[in-house]
Amino acid sequence: MTFLTHLGTYLLMLKGMFTKPENWRMYWKEFMHQCVEIGIGAFPIVVVVSLFLGAVTTVQTAYQMVSPLVPQTTIAQIVRDSIILEFSPTVVSIVLAGVVGSKIASELGNMRISEQIDALEIMGINTRNYLILPKILGAMVAIPCLITISAVLGIWGGRTAGDMAGILSTDIFDMGLRQNLNYYNITFAFYKAYSFAFIISSISAYFGYNVKGGALEIGRASTSAVVVSCILILVADYLLAALLL
Repeated sequence: MTFLTHLGTYLLMLKGMFTKPENWRMYWKEFMHQCVEIGIGAFPIVVVVSLFLGAVTTVQTAYQMVSPLVPQTTIAQIVRDSIILEFSPTVVSIVLAGVVGSKIASELGNMRISEQIDALEIMGINTRNYLILPKILGAMVAIPCLITISAVLGIWGGRTAGDMAGILSTDIFDMGLRQNLNYYNITFAFYKAYSFAFIISSISAYFGYNVKGGALEIGRASTSAVVVSCILILVADYLLAALLL
C-alpha cells in the first residue's frame, strides 16, 4: 500500500504541473536559472568522472586484449562503444542523482518546511507548475548536454591514457574510433539521457515537495530521493536496453 500511495501521489504531482503559466517571463527566468544551476553546478564532477572513466576503460581493455591476433584498433572501438552506450549515460546519471537530485530535494524540502510553498498556494499560484516544472525541464536540457560532454571527454581521456601509458598511439586510437561506428548507439545514448534526466528531476522533486516534519526529514528526503533515483536509473537502463537494442 505504501508503494501505491507514493505512486499515486507522484502521478498526481505530475498531472498538476501541466497548467498554463500565470507569468511567462517569471517561468522563463526560473527555467534558465535551473539550467545554469544544474549544468554549471555539476560540470566539474562530470569532467573528473568522465576523464577517469575513459582512462580506466582503455587500460583495463588493453590488459584483457592479450592476443596478438586482435588488432589494437579494437581497443579504441570497445572504449568508444562502452563510453557512449553505458558509462557516460548511466554512471554519470548516477553521479548526477547524488549532485542534482539531492539539491532539488533539499531545496523544495526547505521551502515546504519553512511554509514558503503554503504561502505561494495561498496567493493562488500553482506551486507544482511554478516550482517543479522548471526544474524538470531544466534538468532535461542540462543533463543530456552534460552526458554529451561526458562522452567526448571520456573518449578523449581514454585516448590520452592509452598514449601516455604506451598502450597504443593516438593515430591507432583515432583509426579505431572511425571503424564500425554505429550511429544508432549515439541515438540510444540520448534516449537514456532524457529518460534518466526525467527520473532524477521528478523523483527528487517528489520527495522534496512532500516533506513533512522538520530539518531531519529534509535530510531523509534527500537520501531517499538519491537512493530511489539510482535504483530507477538502473531499472530503466535494463528496460531500455532490452526494448531498444
